Amino acid sequence: MSTKSPECYTTEPQARCLRVEISPGRSLLLPLDQFAFAEFISADKEQQLRLVFATHEVVIRGFTLRRIEAAMHRMELASIVTLPAKYQPLIADGQPKIREIAVTEAKAVGLQSEASLN
Repeated sequence: MSTKSPECYTTEPQARCLRVEISPGRSLLLPLDQFAFAEFISADKEQQLRLVFATHEVVIRGFTLRRIEAAMHRMELASIVTLPAKYQPLIADGQPKIREIAVTEAKAVGLQSEASLN
């Protein structure tokens, strides 16, 4: 039996991609070299971290997300996952707790520009 507390994210100094586990049966790999920017928003108790890549936008909602932002800043963020509610109390104090991950595909800017010209 493992005594290690569950984690919502992992880091790897040599990470090439960010693995986003959207659900237990669905994940997405996003190349870190296509990372554009991040936006951190703190509202009351909950926080939001928005990660924008060339092809997708990832929005993370939860608590203590600054550590995930720092890992992304160092380009060491390797994976993120939403843990089931029953595991949330097992996460150590001060560690990130991801409540929700939403992923949307980026719109093709070039196609939108062409459509507005016609």
